Amino acid sequence: MREPRIPVFTHDLFLESYTQDPAAAPGRMQCIRDAIADVSEFREALPASWEDLQRVHTPRHIQEVIREGLDRVASLAAGATVMAAVEGLQRPSFALVRPPGHHASADSSWGFCYYNNVAIAVEYLRHHRHIGTAYILDFDLHYGDGTVNILGDKGYAAILNPQTEDRKEYLRLVEKNLSEAQADILAVSAGFDAHQQDWGGVLLTEDYTAIGAMIRATCARLGIGCFAALEGGYNHTVLGKNVRAFLLGLLGRDASTA
Repeated sequence: MREPRIPVFTHDLFLESYTQDPAAAPGRMQCIRDAIADVSEFREALPASWEDLQRVHTPRHIQEVIREGLDRVASLAAGATVMAAVEGLQRPSFALVRPPGHHASADSSWGFCYYNNVAIAVEYLRHHRHIGTAYILDFDLHYGDGTVNILGDKGYAAILNPQTEDRKEYLRLVEKNLSEAQADILAVSAGFDAHQQDWGGVLLTEDYTAIGAMIRATCARLGIGCFAALEGGYNHTVLGKNVRAFLLGLLGRDASTA
């Protein structure tokens, strides 16, 4: 019997280098695509609507992204994440996107981000009454200040940004907080730059499988769905392996035999 695969929402435009920053570097998306092809069902993304964007960002900020000529790719990233969120209500899903989003606040952005993909997706689910509450795990190396800016005071979203340089403590922190989580959806800002061979120097590839399995167990406990969207991760030699390890954890598959 064929092993389960995960729906992956992406677009060929993400293969293009739209700026000179590390998130837009040539080959970054392709190395992930190649590594996860055997565990994925690739689906073409559609752009987020103006209404979707305005639930989260001010018109001034959206116009600034348009002025910079980045609205098309940024809207596709947001739209892919919305599609992953809707699919995630039924089964784990992943948005393989760039630009990333967790440093995008309501009226500004930095850190290679333009629109806050995860915040837009969570607000979409809530607006359409698919959820009442959300739990957001952001395991990127960097603190997701934009997501906190947008959702932190709304009262329906809990946000965890693990901040420790100790690998074992990091995993304990994630496990403890997920074991106490209560929500209608689990959303993940999936950054892989905390890896030992990336900027952070903390986690091993196998740890991403463990985190994926923790998320899967939390969803089973609560009877909810989950989705994730790519944030950081810049060492192309290990990035694809790390994303694949995480997806295997979400799927409940043993990385050592997959």
